[in-house]
Amino acid sequence: MKNFLKERKLALLFALLGAAGGFIYWRFIGCTSGTCPIQSVWYWSTLWGAAAGYLIGDFVTDIVIRQKKKKEEIK
Repeated sequence: MKNFLKERKLALLFALLGAAGGFIYWRFIGCTSGTCPIQSVWYWSTLWGAAAGYLIGDFVTDIVIRQKKKKEEIK
């Protein structure tokens, strides 16, 4: 478990930022009529923001790992 957290630290940080972004989006822009399934309640927009943030963070983490491996191969 500790190794997973260490490897995915950047992805989890992006997930937290995405969750905060999803909540802020719901708070200031969200759907007030209640007909929008994602935007009508705070926990759905927060969850979707966290999911999107994690996916972006995981992508960035993979790019960083590949760059480190390339640098090690060059040396």
